[in-house]
Amino acid sequence: MPATRTAVLLMLLALGGAAGAEGQIDTDAVRSDTRQQLDDLLAQYGPAQEMHFHRSTVNPFNFAGSLATGLTNCSSLEIVISVTKARTIGFRIFPHYAGGYINIDKVRNGTAPMRQLLQFTDRNFLFWGVDDTYDVFAGYTFTMESGFPTEALKVVIGSIPNLDRFVGDLKPLIDGTAAPSH
Repeated sequence: MPATRTAVLLMLLALGGAAGAEGQIDTDAVRSDTRQQLDDLLAQYGPAQEMHFHRSTVNPFNFAGSLATGLTNCSSLEIVISVTKARTIGFRIFPHYAGGYINIDKVRNGTAPMRQLLQFTDRNFLFWGVDDTYDVFAGYTFTMESGFPTEALKVVIGSIPNLDRFVGDLKPLIDGTAAPSH
């Protein structure tokens, strides 16, 4: 009887391993399908076309784009969209100001902009943060649990130009320039 139990246990483990490998293939297929749906949306949706998205040469599941027109406070907005292994789509939008990224370590007073970023996070649906080099970004993350979020993606893409206003609010904290009146 112990030999039979061992055989059954080994068979169950083997089947479990095969199911796990099959699940991995499905996850990769879902990620590739999501990337293709996102690629199609970025190519067809008017506001996204103005941001000139293309697949990243560094990571095939990232898209890079930028917006440099219609901005008054920053020179451009650099946009990175990632299709992750965790079945999410993540946006990171990096404002460029005075020739580069806004870096918390290089501004006049590092703690004041951090406080302001926290307040921005509280007041709008995009969150604000800094990456591992302390460059400021705005972001949003979608889960794919309910399918591909076409309309919600359009809302976020359409909101990207509005980030320019928040960069204007940061100006006094970055370099002492007066903030624009709203």
